[in-house]
Amino acid sequence: MGNQDDERERLNLLSNRVIGAALRVHEELGPGLLESAYEACLSFELLDMGLRLERQMPLPLVYRGRRLDCGYRIDLLVEDELIVEVKAVERLEKVHGAQLRSHLKLSKRKLGLLMNFNVKWLRDGIKRVVNGFPE
Repeated sequence: MGNQDDERERLNLLSNRVIGAALRVHEELGPGLLESAYEACLSFELLDMGLRLERQMPLPLVYRGRRLDCGYRIDLLVEDELIVEVKAVERLEKVHGAQLRSHLKLSKRKLGLLMNFNVKWLRDGIKRVVNGFPE
């Protein structure tokens, strides 16, 4: 049980760092820009913090034992553990959460953050999605 607790704690600390970086981006830019702008600025912040990061990482689907490129991409993969999906929409919909859950399942990752930057207060646009252990 200790390993799972350690992993949960590590992922929580990492997600807190990412949320802090996202808050800085949102404070600087506010709502109303394209997703790509928020993704680029959040990437800059995370790299500036010394975190490892992959942008627009291809996510193949394994079907009947074969890897198929279906066009899925992870917006940001932080430290090879945390998936961040960046949105700039009127409001988050169920499909956005389902997309992140699918990305977590396909990539075998345990924690993801769904971040909608098109809100007045970013805290209202952040949703944590967990796969593999209880929150």
